[in-house]
Amino acid sequence: MAVSATLRGPRESRASALSARPNPNPQRGSRIVSFKVGQKVVYPNHGVSVVEKIEDGEIAGIEQTYFHLRLLSNDSKVMIPKDNLDLVGLRPLVPQSEINSLFKVLRDENFDTYKDWKGRYKQNLDKMKTGDLGEVARVLKNLQLVSSKKSLSFREKKMYERAKYFIVSEVAHVKKIDEDSAANQVEKALASGMAKRRKARELAVAS
Repeated sequence: MAVSATLRGPRESRASALSARPNPNPQRGSRIVSFKVGQKVVYPNHGVSVVEKIEDGEIAGIEQTYFHLRLLSNDSKVMIPKDNLDLVGLRPLVPQSEINSLFKVLRDENFDTYKDWKGRYKQNLDKMKTGDLGEVARVLKNLQLVSSKKSLSFREKKMYERAKYFIVSEVAHVKKIDEDSAANQVEKALASGMAKRRKARELAVAS
């Protein structure tokens, strides 16, 4: 199934350009849409974006309402049919309480592990697609753990960077701080989680 969004802009990459074909089964989406022009939203796998305009249009002979977004990470433009908002997972910024929960996840000693590279990559990719902060945090922690033992592959390095920026950008906007400060907080929380994991393993071996 094609994701119904299109990326446009001076920094658009061929790999990220998506079809703008409207969802042929709009009845599947049941969420009440309440996004407004100027609102900051989160676009899974891409991070915080701004709703620049909402207008009716026609693509592939189907008329409906389209949400025009600007991705803050690179100023790319995204156009999503209203009936596909659920499909792409567009959501509002999380409240401060969820940011607190995010840092608890980053700081704890629990790290997901997988037996092989292919399984790890697939599981992490599926988590990234959810756009859920907790799931993306688990991806970041897993790849941080892997990178402490060996170099990440090119694809996993890119995923690590996307996961980290996804988290940092939302933390910065929710807490109203700059991205450098948010990145510093995320890195400290990750380091705390890694230290707790090492200590737990040392205690397990000693016992």
